[in-house]
Amino acid sequence: MSTTDLAPVPAMASRRRPPALREWLAPAIPGSPLLSWLGPLLVTALAAYLRFDRLATPKTVVFDETYYAKDALALLRFGWEHNTVEGADKMLIADPDAHIWGSGPAFVAHPPFGKWMIAIGEWMFGATPFGWRFMPALIGTLSVLILCRLARRMTGSTLLGCAAGLLLALDGLAFVTSRAALLDVFVMFWVLAGFACLVNDRDRSRRVLAERIEQGRTSVYGPFLAHGWRWGAGVCLGLACATKWTGVFYVAAFGLMTVLWDYGARRAAGVRAPLQGTMLLEAVPAFVQIVVAGLLAYLATWWGWIFKPGGWGRGEVSGNPLWRPFEAMPKLWHYHSEMLGFHTGLDAKHPYQSWPWDWPILRRPVAFFYTEPKGACGAATRCSREILGIGTPALWWGALVALVVVAFIWLILRDWRAGAILLGFLAGWLTWFPSAFADRTMFLFYATPLIPFMVLAVVLVLGYLIGPAPASAAGAHAARSGESGRDAGPALPPRASADGPPALPWDPPAGASPALAPYDEHGPYDQHGAYDQHGAYDQHAPFDERGAHASAQTAGARRLIGAAAAGAFLLVVLANFAYFHPILSAQTIPYEDWQARMWFDRWV
Repeated sequence: MSTTDLAPVPAMASRRRPPALREWLAPAIPGSPLLSWLGPLLVTALAAYLRFDRLATPKTVVFDETYYAKDALALLRFGWEHNTVEGADKMLIADPDAHIWGSGPAFVAHPPFGKWMIAIGEWMFGATPFGWRFMPALIGTLSVLILCRLARRMTGSTLLGCAAGLLLALDGLAFVTSRAALLDVFVMFWVLAGFACLVNDRDRSRRVLAERIEQGRTSVYGPFLAHGWRWGAGVCLGLACATKWTGVFYVAAFGLMTVLWDYGARRAAGVRAPLQGTMLLEAVPAFVQIVVAGLLAYLATWWGWIFKPGGWGRGEVSGNPLWRPFEAMPKLWHYHSEMLGFHTGLDAKHPYQSWPWDWPILRRPVAFFYTEPKGACGAATRCSREILGIGTPALWWGALVALVVVAFIWLILRDWRAGAILLGFLAGWLTWFPSAFADRTMFLFYATPLIPFMVLAVVLVLGYLIGPAPASAAGAHAARSGESGRDAGPALPPRASADGPPALPWDPPAGASPALAPYDEHGPYDQHGAYDQHGAYDQHAPFDERGAHASAQTAGARRLIGAAAAGAFLLVVLANFAYFHPILSAQTIPYEDWQARMWFDRWV
């Protein structure tokens, strides 16, 4: 139930590879299938309660809801964003059916899909605070379920998967953006869903790769693999872009990541020409599955603007509906150039703006809503109600440490999970730096898509801290090919090269103990011993009796200490979230209690 094993290797251990290439490339995830769903569903139920409780409070338009709630309502009525009259926010609060429309279309800075999602809630429950916040709350809740399952797949532990979901459920910024009609929670959801599709595809495609090689259904380049889950990833990432353009950075980063995964899998399987096989058989299809499918999904979200007359810059439409998409493309291109000009020129000062380097330390949060109701605190003379867009400090500051540790895990142990987590974080963080240097206005809640990767970093480190089960530790080592002994392992897979391809940049240094090698592309099956991504080497290898007993004792003590530390961290995050919850959910509290939660002057 852990992620790796760094326990000392008994001197008398006999080391061996797994009996099948499939176990080398894609070992099965341990644990009960029932518990693997039951645990995440329970965590998701907690997240749903937190997000839907008092969702209609406050009964007003908070922060940027003033844009997206009305744009979503316009999409329902017109198919494109429409201008509204002055005082439209107050009119909607007083009467959800009020006529708030001015004259002509409105220019918008973001693609329409996130607003279409908000519109679903308004269609179901009306143009009310609950209606326009319903879909953000639902999507924020489903993000917890996806992260639970994703973390379980990456760590091999249902417990760690549930811990990941719990941390996301208890993050203050994820909580606030899930309870307001803003776009960032949708970007987080679709990026997370796309990443989960790619990780799932990685496991499945490696399994198919192993099966086909073992059956001899291959060539010098290896077999062709369909990678069906990448279609889902492409659509999800396209929808992230259709919510905010920042999704395009994840398309580029994850596209490169899949090519490296494909090359590493073929190389690890002993394919003679892994690079050529990757380029010929996988790179081009991956481009179609991720980029082209994503582009089509993106364009599909503009259907209202494309097919209905009157949108900004659209004007009249052709009488032939089949011709309208082709007629609209030049105008849509011009519209996008105007949107790009808006974003690159957005430098207006705002009291709550912050820079990307401020985000991880929570230097400047955003006050979505603040008021001081009179006489609402009993004897207290002054009261406060606030929705503060801020992450749970214990989680975010802990994630800072975890990300540094994860960087070392990737650099030293070459663990693919560490690399993927870092890439997901950096794709959504470093890409804001050029805009920051150009003084573009930006806010902390732009970091919402980073939160799942921060949580994954924490969970990965907790898994390393806890270590493997004692039974796994007993066999925590592997042999390179050519070692003598009756447990030396099976023959080479068909057409595998005894020498193998040249070393990859993420391969362990020459002479390093294979016990420190991660489960990943660290060499062909015939060159290295096995490493299970869940921390289990061949646990049935014979041991010296005293060595095995000592190893089990060491692993058991380590797990006890690691589990206690991990549990303590989760409790600290829980307590920290509970303490901040009143200022995240617009509860009325005495002013002194509100001020006690303003730990720094920049938080006010």
